[in-house]
Amino acid sequence: MKSKLITILLSFISFSLLITTEACAGNTANGQPEQEKVPPLVLGAERTELLAELLKDKRVGLVINQTSILETTQVHLLDALLEEKINVVKVFAPEHGFRGNAEAGEEFNDSRDQKTGIPVVSIYGKNKKPTDAQMKDLDILVFDIQDVGARYYTYISTMQYVMEACAENNKPLLVLDRPNPNDFIDGPIRKKGYESFVGMHPIPILHGLTVGELAGMINGEGWLPTGPETCELTVVKMENWKHGDPYWLPVKPSPNLPNDQSVRLFPSLCFFEATPVSIGRGTYFPFQVIGYPDPNMGEFCFTPVSLPGFDTNPLQKDKKCYGVDLREYPFEGGLSLTFLLDFFEKFDRNPKTLFSRASWFDLLAGTKELRQQIIQGMTEEEIRASWQPELTAYKQMRSKYLLYTDYP
Repeated sequence: MKSKLITILLSFISFSLLITTEACAGNTANGQPEQEKVPPLVLGAERTELLAELLKDKRVGLVINQTSILETTQVHLLDALLEEKINVVKVFAPEHGFRGNAEAGEEFNDSRDQKTGIPVVSIYGKNKKPTDAQMKDLDILVFDIQDVGARYYTYISTMQYVMEACAENNKPLLVLDRPNPNDFIDGPIRKKGYESFVGMHPIPILHGLTVGELAGMINGEGWLPTGPETCELTVVKMENWKHGDPYWLPVKPSPNLPNDQSVRLFPSLCFFEATPVSIGRGTYFPFQVIGYPDPNMGEFCFTPVSLPGFDTNPLQKDKKCYGVDLREYPFEGGLSLTFLLDFFEKFDRNPKTLFSRASWFDLLAGTKELRQQIIQGMTEEEIRASWQPELTAYKQMRSKYLLYTDYP
């Protein structure tokens, strides 16, 4: 009898252990552990309760464009704020306009948003900075634009001018942060004397910052012309994002960056904008091909044409270009000089032919040294090595302004 009780007791214990084991293994399927669930990314613009609190009873100006979308709802920030009864007085629109349909470099006039009737003020062209008169009836400005992480992409230059206007008029700025889709640190640092709208800050071509972090750096390093006076800055951080996390843009940031491949290749191909070589403007695959009207340049062919919504007067318009197709090129991102060095060889190393607009090339590079190094025949490895001392110093400076966990 005693033996039978022991047997029953052992069976009960085994069954209990089995239940406990199965309960502990509740995250398994077919014996394989499930992957840990990653919490979803929350953009600064999606923290609506916080925004409503920060903007309540204020006269608000928005610096926004077509990328100012709440991903979870696909609602534009302007519409979301109006739904929360926020008093949006006006919209400031950067290059490419409020709806993002203006071509690169195209000026556009002040207007009204057709959907809401809100005034839209152009801050591209002759008036790149909000004027004192335009700031007078505002209590606060909100900046929410998706950047692509390259120094020569002009949305960060617009942010610089907006910060200047806020500092000069004693108005606070609220930056709603978004990920950097080209989150690398690479390229030459912009040198003094090469300041322009495509290079306002002494940072590398790929700066490895979000716009919120860059705004903090602009303030902290004294890059505003107001000197020691800074812009009153608040950054609404993202949640569940860290440096190095991949990010695919849900809305094209400008007409000629229509997809993720073009965004990845943009930092490397933008140099060609200062050459006679086409990078696909006037096609449906801009910043994904390279070509020139010479059969010796490559087997792939394309012909740039006038394309409303992309480019109506592209380089090498109506001319058959020969070169390379990068639409399926397995490029992981970052900055590559391979394409530029390859076409320099195809141009028989003739600097006057390839670098037909040398001063523009130098503004894009932020220095004359890159062009000179290519002409001298330096390899990509040698050129990269020349950047490292300044990049090391930049990384130390950058660390002071990080709002998110850095790269591993």
